[in-house]
Amino acid sequence: MSIWQSIIMGIIQGLTEFLPISSSGHLVLVPHLLGWHFGEQQTFVFDVLVQWGTLLAVIVYFWSDLLRILTGFVRALLTGKPFDNPDARMGWYLILATIPAVLIGLLFKDAVSALFSSLRATGGFLLLTALILVLAEVVGQRRRSFETIGWKDALWIGAAQVVSLLPGVSRSGSTMAGAMARNLDRPAAARFSFLMSVPVMLGAGVLALKDLAGMTDVAALIPPLLVGFFTAFVFGYIAIRWLITYLTRHSLYIFAGYCAVVGLLVVVLG
Repeated sequence: MSIWQSIIMGIIQGLTEFLPISSSGHLVLVPHLLGWHFGEQQTFVFDVLVQWGTLLAVIVYFWSDLLRILTGFVRALLTGKPFDNPDARMGWYLILATIPAVLIGLLFKDAVSALFSSLRATGGFLLLTALILVLAEVVGQRRRSFETIGWKDALWIGAAQVVSLLPGVSRSGSTMAGAMARNLDRPAAARFSFLMSVPVMLGAGVLALKDLAGMTDVAALIPPLLVGFFTAFVFGYIAIRWLITYLTRHSLYIFAGYCAVVGLLVVVLG
């Protein structure tokens, strides 16, 4: 992988991780479109590092929220009252929302991984993302704020996240749609979606480091990996900031339309 290729892939990961258009789908489609062929080991290592870049973007953007939630969570545990304050409860909600995807991901890891080799499957799941986004706009009443989130909401949004294990289904899109189906407004849905990405990406990254440690010739990949990491961080931060502002006044229909067009082209043309 060249420096130029790592920049392109880092931009794609940074933008599509948070915009509801599927990072997994684009990371499958773009190399095929451009005729790039990366080795399996190289692709795995790069995916791990750029995911850590987008994780850092979330942490930097939401550092005050995350610090408050973590502090409240730990304080509540130390006092023996784990649900005593709103920040502690939010910590539990984020954990609860993470559990469904973790369980299903571990149980069906091989079956899900096999789908990433199919372009038409990716296109079909992009069409599914479009449908999910449209349904969220049609069904959701968007009258609830972030502060009203409860455990039932967290469990529902976590269940919605399971669908994003499929290539072409957007994690941010499915979780925002799940939140909007519970009548949360768009900014609140996006905020919870981004916050719950922290334990998901952190856990996936830690698990991947075990495999990463056993690989050979990783040192030769360091320059493009660092470039990809930094690019994913910068564009991930830009995507978060832009989307939260955008959703205060606009719907998800533009993203649904994009996913529908790209998905249809992939299914038809292969």
